[in-house]
Amino acid sequence: MKFITAGRYYFYALLLSLMLMAQGSAASTLLILGDSLSAGYGIDADKGWVNLLRSDLDGQHRVINASISGDTTGNGLARLPVLLEKFKPTHVLLELGGNDGLQGHPLSRMRSNLQRMIALCREYNAQPILFGMRLPPNYGKRYADTFAAVFEDLADKENLPLVPFQFEQLVVTEGMIQQDGIHPTEPAQPIIADAVWAEIKGLL
Repeated sequence: MKFITAGRYYFYALLLSLMLMAQGSAASTLLILGDSLSAGYGIDADKGWVNLLRSDLDGQHRVINASISGDTTGNGLARLPVLLEKFKPTHVLLELGGNDGLQGHPLSRMRSNLQRMIALCREYNAQPILFGMRLPPNYGKRYADTFAAVFEDLADKENLPLVPFQFEQLVVTEGMIQQDGIHPTEPAQPIIADAVWAEIKGLL
């Protein structure tokens, strides 16, 4: 009887280990909650950086693009609970805040919205990832610097992975920015996809 009990114990222990290994090797689900930068404003959406990233992953990870042009952090916060419930992502890339800055919203409100989204992700056992944003220089150096610092400070205090904004070169490179002076063109999309993937591949 003792032998049978021990045998059952080891059998269930082995079964549990195999189940945990299977869970650990399962593909991640990345939810991208963003604005026009991720929605592919002004270009063929299939050529946008999110879709390029999805194609590069070739089914290894599931990528859900829930980005809407013009969205602010307030809009994202309102939409996030339904998205978390529906898709049950393992990771959420928060690419929001640019429209808050462009529309002159209080930075304290933007920060609060981002913090609440971070907390929501964690409640659903999803790893939040912050996408650092910057404003055009014509918004004034003081405001632009304070705006950019919100993302760096949040990432530090919340212990979050941060995709740093490193696309300044696109602005001064011919053919990389649309005529509105804000949105990247189609040729810029692979550069953005590669930069994002370089930061998040270790997480997925």
